[in-house]
Amino acid sequence: MSVPLMPMCPVFGGRLPWLEGGVVEDAVPGAGGEGRSWPAAEPGFWQQVVEQLSTALMVVDPAGRILAVNPAGERLLGRATRAIRGKDAHELLHRDTDGGTLLREQCPLLRALAEGAAARGEGDSYLRGDGRLVTISWSASPLTDGGSFKGMAVLFTDITSDRSAGRERAAYTSALEDLNERLTLVAEITDVLGQTLETDEALARLGRLLVPRLADWAAVDLRTGSGQVHRVAVTGPAGRAAGLEGGRERLPEAGEAEPSALVRALTGGDPVLQSEQDAQNETEAAAPPGSPLAAAHSDFLRTVHAASAITVPLGSSRQITGALTVVRTDPAHPFDTADLEVVSDIGRRVGLVIDNARRFGRQRAVAEAMQRNLLAPLPQPGRLRLAARYQPAPAGSQVGGDWYDAFELKDGTLALVIGDVVGHDLTAAAGMAQLHGILRSLAWDHTGPPGAVIDRLDDAMPAITTVPMATLVLARVEGHPHTGPWTLRWTSAGHPPPLLLTPGGHAQYLEAGQGLVLGAPAYTGASRPNATHALPPGSTLLLYTDGLIEIPGSDLDTGLDRLRRHALTLAHTPLDTLCDQLLARMPPGSTDDVALLALRLPPP
Repeated sequence: MSVPLMPMCPVFGGRLPWLEGGVVEDAVPGAGGEGRSWPAAEPGFWQQVVEQLSTALMVVDPAGRILAVNPAGERLLGRATRAIRGKDAHELLHRDTDGGTLLREQCPLLRALAEGAAARGEGDSYLRGDGRLVTISWSASPLTDGGSFKGMAVLFTDITSDRSAGRERAAYTSALEDLNERLTLVAEITDVLGQTLETDEALARLGRLLVPRLADWAAVDLRTGSGQVHRVAVTGPAGRAAGLEGGRERLPEAGEAEPSALVRALTGGDPVLQSEQDAQNETEAAAPPGSPLAAAHSDFLRTVHAASAITVPLGSSRQITGALTVVRTDPAHPFDTADLEVVSDIGRRVGLVIDNARRFGRQRAVAEAMQRNLLAPLPQPGRLRLAARYQPAPAGSQVGGDWYDAFELKDGTLALVIGDVVGHDLTAAAGMAQLHGILRSLAWDHTGPPGAVIDRLDDAMPAITTVPMATLVLARVEGHPHTGPWTLRWTSAGHPPPLLLTPGGHAQYLEAGQGLVLGAPAYTGASRPNATHALPPGSTLLLYTDGLIEIPGSDLDTGLDRLRRHALTLAHTPLDTLCDQLLARMPPGSTDDVALLALRLPPP
């Protein structure tokens, strides 16, 4: 809305608004009486109002020249009216955020003057007389006289402190977001690395988490028992960078001066944050006579064009397993001390994971050796052919409670065993070894039915083993090993039934001969059942543990049907191929170990 000019106004140079005929009309209905008038102001009253107004006021003519500024405006601008009257307001006051003069086309007040229209603005910068910038909020209204445009009345206030507070709030919010992102990253790394005990897999996951969320490149060097350092993993923008991996260098001898950040991290030094100049200095310092390890690391920094880098030990000061180096290549976004703390924390956690993985690897090596000794070589009596496989559980040790065995008895009969002790760890493997030896001893010279042997094993188990419970199948393959005919005689202690594949594409589960699991309370005087079944020439018999048919989320019948279907498909393949393919075709998700024993009879 334009404000009409009236005579007698010392600031506007015209008459005052709202005064007409010597009275002022009450502008607030109900404030002491509807439409009440009050006497005309004394001379100079409106000048006092303008002078005492706490909001800065400036009047400019249509060309943008300053006509008047009230005392609040003088204080805000740090300039006296007499010094600025007649000056171009834009040229004198308006600046960009860096203090530079703005183009006139960019000034919203000049545009409002050109249009003769009201306007407002937020966040403009005005230059005070002392050279400081103030950030203002302003509102301008046109001044008219008899319909003729005479200029603008501009009210403006200092919002510099509000703006600073806003910047502080924004910086604080940004800092909180950065902290949250760092904490989230550390939590994810801890969670993801805790899900594996394989060093290679752990380092692959680490690289995928660090790049590109925290760094452009990440490299891991591990110490070996021989004093060497092996660069085992490098991850860059395109993923795993195999060409930068594999280097092996020896650590410098103790006491040698070594400026390399990598060498310091590997020998118990503090984490190191390197700027672009620091990385350049290391590259120069690593030239001869520096150590080959330092030279290799500086070459890596140079190859990836490091602008800043952080190198931290993996593990604690008492047990350093290696070092982690992260690199950023953008000079405008270097690492800072907060990043150094985060990477140091990650290094401690990764070091613990690698140490655990190494311990697990040593345990696994012992377990593998134990497995090789427990699972004896298979006999090949006459024209009968045997094959077996053992597949450890996906998690845990490489041996467990599942086992197979095949051996010739005193009378020349072939005995077959498949068994499963509760558990799939070293404790279960030890129990399995106990049962394995006792069963061989009990069966060696016994010519009666298999059920009698298992009855004796069940009686002896609590006294001479640590096994609480187990399942197994003990079978005798009766018949001449070269000419046959062959008969299978067996008993089952709560174990999945053998699968018989016969010529002509038939498959049959031998479900007879089922008795209680070993270790279960038995009825007094009850003996285990036995079963017999003819084995046709050219047939294949499969004994297996439940890990082959039990998959989480799937019922037992589904697992049995799947094994039958795959076995029929592979029935005419070589025995070793059949065993390998049955394990390969297992659906993912199994949490148990698997033992598999296969017998193939010769064709007619």
